[in-house]
Amino acid sequence: MSARSKARKRALDILYQSDVRGDELAVTLAAEAKRAAAEPAREASWLYAREIVDGVIDSADEIDEQIVTHARDWKLERMPAVDRAILRIGVWELLHNDEVPTAVAIDEAVELAKEFSTDDSGSFVHGVLARIARAG
Repeated sequence: MSARSKARKRALDILYQSDVRGDELAVTLAAEAKRAAAEPAREASWLYAREIVDGVIDSADEIDEQIVTHARDWKLERMPAVDRAILRIGVWELLHNDEVPTAVAIDEAVELAKEFSTDDSGSFVHGVLARIARAG
């Protein structure tokens, strides 16, 4: 697994944990930063995970608006928490990280959904992100 794939998984953990616990994302990120300082071997994945989470924090309203607009009759609060987190990562990469090709951002998000969410989540995540990519 590439360092970026590990970083996406790590960002997913942070976003999901914050959402489920109802904590501020910045608080969860700070706690993870403290843990990361003790794990220098995982620094490469930590740096990109932090970039993702900081990006999601900075663009939260825009990202959530894109998800709601393109989710077709799905309210954000009705989505499984893991799908919300995956979509936020994918949308941030699509809209704010020019280093990640569109197909890679979508494929990575779909793989996370297949691994960590429901049987239907992979196709749902793919559909939402593909519509956002086409609209962008």
